[in-house]
Amino acid sequence: MSLLRKQGSAEVSTSSMADIAFLLLTFFLMTTVIKNEKGLTLMLPQWNEENIISELHQRNVFTIQVNSENQFLIEGEPRNALDGVTDEIKKFILNNNIDPSLSENPEKAVVSLKTDRGTSQRAFIEALDAIQAAYYTIYAERAGITPKAFRELDLNDKRQLQLYDAARKGIPMNISMAEPTRAVN
Repeated sequence: MSLLRKQGSAEVSTSSMADIAFLLLTFFLMTTVIKNEKGLTLMLPQWNEENIISELHQRNVFTIQVNSENQFLIEGEPRNALDGVTDEIKKFILNNNIDPSLSENPEKAVVSLKTDRGTSQRAFIEALDAIQAAYYTIYAERAGITPKAFRELDLNDKRQLQLYDAARKGIPMNISMAEPTRAVN
């Protein structure tokens, strides 16, 4: 019995345990990649405390509505897809008072996008992309380049910035995104 008591149980040395934990922590911190989501790049207007009241005629508003079932209502016409809407928006913006049912001029033209709370993010992005595609196509045609090349212009380069500004002159990207309405069941 005395022999068993003298030997006792074997002890495990924990002196280097803190070092190992620190090395593992350092390893995972250095090898972990945090995904950086870009999100939507939209330029918001500057905040103004004063209410700006401007007269907006219905003629100058191109409306796109998306319900909670992701169906589109474009200028009062129900649709299941956005086929051809980019060309319709371009025609609306560039009307210059020719057709009395379309906008008076590009500066007064507004494209309104309104959704329901149940609208999917995908349908919202598709509609927003179609609207922006119409504007970028107009700008690219004015600059004499493709829409893709227009979007890739380096605004830090003085010549490309001048081309960008000249293409956009007189045609502001007027997109109105109204607060979503609650879906009715």
